[in-house]
Amino acid sequence: MRSPAWTEDELVLAGALVVRNGWRELRTPDREVVELSELLRSLPIHGPDVLSLPGFRSPDSVSRKTTDFATNHPAYTGRRTRRGEPTRLMIAAFTERETEMLQAAQTIEAGMGSGALQLLPEQPDEFDDTGATAIEGRLLVRQALVRERDPKLRQRKIKQVRRTGLPLSCEVCDFDFARVYGRLGENFIEVHHVTPLHISGQRETKLDDLACLCANCHRMCHRSSPGESWRTPQALRALIRGSRAGTLDAPGPNSAS
Repeated sequence: MRSPAWTEDELVLAGALVVRNGWRELRTPDREVVELSELLRSLPIHGPDVLSLPGFRSPDSVSRKTTDFATNHPAYTGRRTRRGEPTRLMIAAFTERETEMLQAAQTIEAGMGSGALQLLPEQPDEFDDTGATAIEGRLLVRQALVRERDPKLRQRKIKQVRRTGLPLSCEVCDFDFARVYGRLGENFIEVHHVTPLHISGQRETKLDDLACLCANCHRMCHRSSPGESWRTPQALRALIRGSRAGTLDAPGPNSAS
């Protein structure tokens, strides 16, 4: 059995290490490499059969991955190592969204240090239909989905909408479950964090931080695509309008309506 390919979570952590080192590779004996090796082996992603493999995420393998990042940076002028497509996408993410990606790495590190990420159960939708996850990593997607499925949070958001006198409909596409399904659909909606938790930080969720979405739009807000791993409801609305108008340029995740 060979060591599995690096997951998004692992690549986020490795990429952050290289960025903090000025986009330079790190050698096997470096303390940061050894510490990252230990952290990678503790992530709640791989099973015991993988963890028992010789050399799995060893300091040597971590050092080699930092070399992949450093030598494939757009500004690097020397000989580049061979790297896979996930590593290329992660390099692009750190190059284009360095602050956000470093925050993602910090959130994973903090979640592992506190034990919070180890306690999160797997979520059925943490993978998209291609088997991939958002570029920020499977653990952060899992964290977001667990929070968004908190029944108390959902009920509080529904009550807030009801107090306005507006129908309980999707804030992106206006789908109304009650109008379509009758009594079965009454008071049904999903809630979504407008801004990913790793960007907003670990703070008490305010109701205005949430959006009411139908299941389809909720999934599209979370769905990753090359160079983009999340989008706000406003950006998704703009994407729908552009698609209907035949516009080819899709807005970025922070685009306003």
